[in-house]
Amino acid sequence: FPLAAQRNGITPLWASEISPPAISITKRHFPQMAHLGSITELHGGNIPSVDILTFGSPCQDLSLAGTRSGIEGEQSSLFFEAIRIIEEMRCATNGIYPAITIWENVVGAFSSNDRMDFAAVLGAFTHYQIPVPDSGRWATAGMVRGYTPDLAWRTLGAQHFGIPQKRRRIFLVCDYRAQRAAQILFEPERLYKVFPAGAAGGLAAAPGAGNGPAAAGWPPSEIYALQGRKLRGAAVTKDKSQFYGGFGHPNDAVPTLLTSDLQVIFAHFPSSPQDDFVRYLTPTEYELLMGLPLGWTETGHDGRRISETARYFALGNSIAVPCADYLMFKMSLSIRNPPILANKNPPV
Repeated sequence: FPLAAQRNGITPLWASEISPPAISITKRHFPQMAHLGSITELHGGNIPSVDILTFGSPCQDLSLAGTRSGIEGEQSSLFFEAIRIIEEMRCATNGIYPAITIWENVVGAFSSNDRMDFAAVLGAFTHYQIPVPDSGRWATAGMVRGYTPDLAWRTLGAQHFGIPQKRRRIFLVCDYRAQRAAQILFEPERLYKVFPAGAAGGLAAAPGAGNGPAAAGWPPSEIYALQGRKLRGAAVTKDKSQFYGGFGHPNDAVPTLLTSDLQVIFAHFPSSPQDDFVRYLTPTEYELLMGLPLGWTETGHDGRRISETARYFALGNSIAVPCADYLMFKMSLSIRNPPILANKNPPV
């Protein structure tokens, strides 16, 4: 989020983080940002107030690949700490700050705890009891309309924003001042800005990029992004069909990058199968698949190299930057051109 904000003329002021490598990486790229420490030790009235507050509370208890203990789980319950800080900041500033908040999380939040967790999320933001829809399922996009706050959510997939990773995430926008949530999330806008190459902006293009494997002296190949959990489960049950299915489709987008279950690829050369190989994706490839500039996580603010384990962990915990770019671009437009407030109807 800080990178996307800076690209779109929004100044990142501070962060709450406890992972030393993540803090060091952020300090390197945003030396002006303050690091306030654990969210559990902060009070919203005692920290710098902000126009926009973004957070992605821990997903381990909500994810389909996690514990599924729900939003009250040991890690995902930090969501309520962020809500507390928002309320404290609004109280201390007479409701002026923050103007907008963004919450990001896994799509498992729609279904965890018999679908009641997402109802709890909506209720925490709006102070209304929002019922589960009659269908019994939460839609991948929706809104809670009222005078204040105005809230909308939408599921964005990274592969639809220009990077080959199947990373679907919920992005929820809560607007405390006007009715901009739908404008930010649902009204399409073209990203006119072309970010510069290199660490200051976009991705640095390698020499000969775009010419395919032939330019590197390799014969035509098929790349398979292996689905580790599916393969391991099929191996245990000796399900041959499911095991082959775990290879995925050639040259398809990779599954969601995680913090610990590293992505494995299989390269097949039809004309020379003796050259076939299997390997892990590198941290640099992870950066590209998250839409980050090359080398973004390579070193910290002190010039020391970040370990590969820490880089994988930080990248797996990150968000797809193009999705954040879109949101911050729309955010900058909406703040400069806010819509007129509608009448004070109760939420629907």
